Amino acid sequence: MLKSIRPLASLLTGTGLLVMGSGLMFSLLGTRASEANFSALVTGLVMSAYFAGFVAGVYLCPRMIRKVGHIRAFAAMASISSTMPILHALWTDPVYWGVLRAITGMCLVGLYIAIESSLNMSASKENRGRVFGAYTTVSWLTSAMGQWLLLVGPSLDFVPFVLASVLLSLALVPISLTSVKEPLVVDVPKLQFKFLWSASPIGVVGGLASGLSLGAFYGLGAVYAQGLGFDAGGVASFMAWSIIGGAVATWPLGWWSDRTDRRIVIFAACVLGVVLAALGFALTELGWSEVIPVLGFALGMYLFPVYGLSVSHGNDWVEPSRTLDMTGGLLLMHGIGAAVGPTLAGAVMDVMGVGGLMAYLALIALIYGGMVAWRLKHYPAVAVEEKFEFVPMAEGVSPAALQLAPNVGDEVEGPPLPTGEDAVSMQAAQSQSEASGESVHAPSGVPLP
Repeated sequence: MLKSIRPLASLLTGTGLLVMGSGLMFSLLGTRASEANFSALVTGLVMSAYFAGFVAGVYLCPRMIRKVGHIRAFAAMASISSTMPILHALWTDPVYWGVLRAITGMCLVGLYIAIESSLNMSASKENRGRVFGAYTTVSWLTSAMGQWLLLVGPSLDFVPFVLASVLLSLALVPISLTSVKEPLVVDVPKLQFKFLWSASPIGVVGGLASGLSLGAFYGLGAVYAQGLGFDAGGVASFMAWSIIGGAVATWPLGWWSDRTDRRIVIFAACVLGVVLAALGFALTELGWSEVIPVLGFALGMYLFPVYGLSVSHGNDWVEPSRTLDMTGGLLLMHGIGAAVGPTLAGAVMDVMGVGGLMAYLALIALIYGGMVAWRLKHYPAVAVEEKFEFVPMAEGVSPAALQLAPNVGDEVEGPPLPTGEDAVSMQAAQSQSEASGESVHAPSGVPLP
């Protein structure tokens, strides 16, 4: 594995620095917003602006790259993104911050597209799974490390903003010096909702639910921890251990889901999320904040794997040639959820107090878990031998990373897989009819509940 990853070390190093600086900004702005007495709803709106900018950048950045080329587009977005942290420090105002966060989201997705496109050009079909795994692991670990950088300098000082700017600037050095040929311009994913829903309702709801949860966590997790009375070290511990918990749980849950009905694993993760978030709400109300960082580690084991599980489940139900359409569509659903999540969670926190974040997370897990349980009861599972290989999806990947993921967009020989979760019901009816000598004709459309 190291042999295939070593040539890409500079790109992965740049990615790590970029994600570290971005992760620091989430927690830094959350703590600074609390100290400035922003309401949770206002803070949520500010954080939502980042994810809204990210989704907008998915459409705008490829057009910019086509117009001016990768090098010029990369230089422009790199320059803008590295100045954003300093501009945040100059004036504490929610509208001003919201505009800056939207610009940051658009620029960062452009940088991710550039990095991931270069990884695509450097990886072969044989090793792209290992490259994607390394890229995902680096993203998770450096995001967790970025939280600890809150401890560098006083929270009200200029230093943390400077540090975030320095990290974003340094990230560009190894990326710019990487010797790769000009990557292809990434195609913009399309939100084909009818196709997505007819193929996999669980995938669609899972993409949205994971965005609603993770967007709220990244946007307001620091606000929640500070509301419990944590100092900068406590805030960093809660955020970092939650991310680490997600990284630790993703691989074994993915392995399990490849060997059983994936819906069972998703349902188990949702049950874990409901129980832990409800426990977190109770502990918050009781004032037992000492165990919250430990609880955060366990809660992360639900929050982070659900996105990848939902994407993999969605791809179980489409032909191999449509996996990129499914994965790209669910990426957009996830982004839409992340853009809305901080605002919804902030409104709940304004009504219920800081513990409202946990109540919000429990509600999202309960709704999604309930939908999965209903589907488990009424619809059979896809055969294990026809399943799509689990792909871990880290927060913040761009459409370019989807082409790097193993098996995404690959053509296979033989008959296509059935399209839609309900196709198995038709196949079962067909088998019964053949056994009885009757013929069954497939309906023109598969009804959905």
